[in-house]
Amino acid sequence: MRKLSLILVIFSLLTNASNATTYSTEPQQFINELAKDLIGKLSDKNLTKEQKESFIEKIAIENVDINALGLYTLGELRNSLDENTKAKYQKTFEKYFLKNLTSRLTDYSSNKFEIIGADKKSANYTIVKTKIAQSEKQPEVKIDWRVYTKNPEKPLVRDLIVEGLSLARTQKEEFASILNSNNSDINILISRLEEFVNK
Repeated sequence: MRKLSLILVIFSLLTNASNATTYSTEPQQFINELAKDLIGKLSDKNLTKEQKESFIEKIAIENVDINALGLYTLGELRNSLDENTKAKYQKTFEKYFLKNLTSRLTDYSSNKFEIIGADKKSANYTIVKTKIAQSEKQPEVKIDWRVYTKNPEKPLVRDLIVEGLSLARTQKEEFASILNSNNSDINILISRLEEFVNK
């Protein structure tokens, strides 16, 4: 659970673009600009906790493919859902995802962020390799960002891999555990997510 929390914190480093048109459409530069801007916001002592949370939510919605992430975490179950149930799940998942991010960011203190390189896997995907330097509170962390570029004018984040651990896959496994324990009842999973959101 501690590693998942770290992944969610690091994942949020990627999601910064208060005005998406001001950021590069080239994946490596996109990640570099987003991460450095977010680090600056989180380190700004003049911003309140609420201002930082609002900022994170706005940019996550603009730059993370939350819908695709939500459907991926359902596994094969997504193919058998009716449109109303799927829409309800997606809406709840977005709230869950955003609360997870904001709840872990307010006390985050940034370290030096560095782009190591990029690996274009296909016309639609590029892996951007980065690291966050060691600090007194944490060791050096290597992070791979999976950037979706089907629309070359609007790159989106689809996954984040921290020290080999995928955020998307980890979330999918957690949801699968809930579903497997409850006869694949999507309503129970939605209820669990709503409980977290309403805490």
